[in-house]
Amino acid sequence: MLRPASKSSTYGIAGTVTAALLALALSGCGSSSDGTGGDGPTTAAPATTQAAAKDKGPVCVGKAAADGLHVLRGGGFRLPGGGDGGVQYDSATADGTTRTATLREGASYADGQKQQVVKPGQTVTLAGHAYTVSQICSYRVVLEPQDAKDKAALAAAPTSLQSKGGAADDGLCFSTNPSVLAAAAKGFPAHGSTLSLLRNGGVKTFPTGLSITVSYVDTRTGTAGVGANCAGIPVAVYKDVRVGDTVEFAGVLFKVSELADGVVRMTRTSA
Repeated sequence: MLRPASKSSTYGIAGTVTAALLALALSGCGSSSDGTGGDGPTTAAPATTQAAAKDKGPVCVGKAAADGLHVLRGGGFRLPGGGDGGVQYDSATADGTTRTATLREGASYADGQKQQVVKPGQTVTLAGHAYTVSQICSYRVVLEPQDAKDKAALAAAPTSLQSKGGAADDGLCFSTNPSVLAAAAKGFPAHGSTLSLLRNGGVKTFPTGLSITVSYVDTRTGTAGVGANCAGIPVAVYKDVRVGDTVEFAGVLFKVSELADGVVRMTRTSA
């Protein structure tokens, strides 16, 4: 159950996401490539991601903890402890001054999961462990583990940086380990370069098990849908993104730079 961790403890759209995101894994190292195959379809939560209307901002509230885990918009993060114990960034609200997020229990969507609206600085209990909400952004929520054992589990180095597919990639997909994050970042174009994602052009896969797909591009409204899977979990579902919006994949930030017929182009903004 998602609940406040102490007495001092004290965004979003209606709709249904019907497109399935493919969970793929690519063995080996090197730059990103297109491919198909893998673990099969994984369905994201029906009520998630960015609203069709432009977000009122601010983009972020709070300061991201250096050892915090990043839960991406519309997606889930598997927490230490095994099973489906995890958290999803379900939806958000922003009024131009502040921002809140709705967190849903469980690493992947299921009916009847508990939800809670949280603010920056609030401490919550997830999968039986305490986390502090250090930052809320339009594209992510950063949670800082309060237990030293949880911090150590998330920062542990995996036995291999090579993707094996499915839950075997938990240590690559749900990690704060510097070597894992560096390997994931290396698979993307360099800072300032452009990542092009084609709709119906296959799934773009990366060495650490991440796969990214474009579900739609609507040039009439200037919006697109981009999602990502890792270890069989939808880790991001960015719906109705616009040029200028920030998105994140595997700890790497991008700004949407162009939406054209069948293609989304994003410029890498982080190192």
